[in-house]
Amino acid sequence: MAGNITHTVSNQPPPLAGYDLFAADRALVEAVERHTDPELLGEVRAELSGIGAAAGSAQVQEWGTQANEHPPRLRTHDRYGHRIDEVEFHPAWHRLLGKGVGAGLTTGWIRPSGHVRRAAAFLVWTQVEAGTCCPLSMTNAAVPALRTDPELAAVWEPLLTSTVYDRELRPAARKAGALFGMGMTEKQGGSDVRANTTTAAPLAEAGTYTLTGHKWFCSAPMSDGFLVLAQAPEGLTCLLVPRVLADGTRNAFLLQRLKDKLGNRSNASAEVEFDGTWARRVGEEGRGVRTIIEMVAATRLDCVLGSAGLMRQAVAQAVHHTTHREAFGGPLADKPLMRNVLADLAIESEAATALALRLAAAHDDGSESERALLRLALPAAKYWVTKRCAPLVVEAAECLGGNGYVEDSGLPRLVRESPLNSVWEGAGNIQALDALRALQREPGALDAYLREIGRAHGADHRLDRAVKDLFSELADLEGMEGRARRLAERLATVLQGSLLVRFAPPEVADAFCASRLGNDRGSTFGTLPPGLDLAAVVDRARVRIPA
Repeated sequence: MAGNITHTVSNQPPPLAGYDLFAADRALVEAVERHTDPELLGEVRAELSGIGAAAGSAQVQEWGTQANEHPPRLRTHDRYGHRIDEVEFHPAWHRLLGKGVGAGLTTGWIRPSGHVRRAAAFLVWTQVEAGTCCPLSMTNAAVPALRTDPELAAVWEPLLTSTVYDRELRPAARKAGALFGMGMTEKQGGSDVRANTTTAAPLAEAGTYTLTGHKWFCSAPMSDGFLVLAQAPEGLTCLLVPRVLADGTRNAFLLQRLKDKLGNRSNASAEVEFDGTWARRVGEEGRGVRTIIEMVAATRLDCVLGSAGLMRQAVAQAVHHTTHREAFGGPLADKPLMRNVLADLAIESEAATALALRLAAAHDDGSESERALLRLALPAAKYWVTKRCAPLVVEAAECLGGNGYVEDSGLPRLVRESPLNSVWEGAGNIQALDALRALQREPGALDAYLREIGRAHGADHRLDRAVKDLFSELADLEGMEGRARRLAERLATVLQGSLLVRFAPPEVADAFCASRLGNDRGSTFGTLPPGLDLAAVVDRARVRIPA
């Protein structure tokens, strides 16, 4: 009908696109600045703004949507009946993965300030489509494990750290770049990898074996190689399984099915059978866990970074929507109760970012003291930050009202993704017990942690009181197992508080210490106490799209 204006669109926010995700994240920018060699800072800023602008572009965001909406498909056989065991991905997946490789997301171990610059890029890239971050994470993390065998490292490390995405399955000698996966868990053992039943029978050539068995979870099964654990004559051993053998034939790598997951749907996770599968030993026989533990530690850090990235994107979406949405006579973000919610979410997000980048800097430092800090702080951070992700993302979706429950908004994808990092690479109990084990067996870990938080001593009375309470918790480590989660939470929040007190704006540190350490808040987000500068906290988290 002429003159019908019922479909006029009004009071809707503009698309959150066309901006630099890195530069718009003040907490991330400041963390990079304090943890990067000043001589490299200009180069690092330019590099991260490059990936930030790509991640914020409408085109790349559309690729993320397409990769999520068109999950991978398993092809076990070709049309003639030959076993091929391949996974087909949507072209958007390959575009995203190629950009991630090209941006240096597998080069953390080979560049100055490599872990910090990679961590910031990983946090940014997670916000596009987290599924592609899994192979990027495992490829980067495989480097320290392979370095236990210089001969293997000489072949594979240049491929894993290449910035060329070579998707074709070919022998390593004919590749311009390679991706790696990992297979540890089995259906009868789960996190108890010493219960693995996959066997490794030695071959005549020294260091080579044939594998028989299965892996219940093997992510990124299209990769060029995999680090797996199997029972060799001397015990549990780490082995490298190439997808294609040196003569060009396919290794026996039987993909039985792909997992139908809650989220992370663009990334293939498979059940794999080994039947006469050729493998090369990595490290010493019988010391597989020790060999692969550096890879696990690196992927655990990426779980922290991934959760921090999801939090940041959820907060950016919530603040953006409520800034441009009018309700009850003014911008929704200016309403006192909504402001309280947004500020609470922003504080949690900034604390996660500060902690994640501090751990990345410890990797770059590499000193004995920093490695000791990681031994305790990393499992505590992995426990706490990944646990906080899901409730934060759900609350952020609620800030959009019914719109946040609709797929078009992108929030449901974040909600489905949000529990993942808490489960992968050792779920909550594993992390809490690992932190407890570090306290019981490695005195240097606690010493390093105390030195770190001690740098903020006297800066905030609530932080000082929380440190005293933590000492009380540490008095009885022998009877601590049933309280290990409580301890991991305190270790993480005190460390976050110490970082924010030292480096964040006063309004952020004040709100964190009052609510997280002073316990002056309720059980949900949006229950911050009065007297805080919440408007400044929300403004700091706001994305400003260029005109």
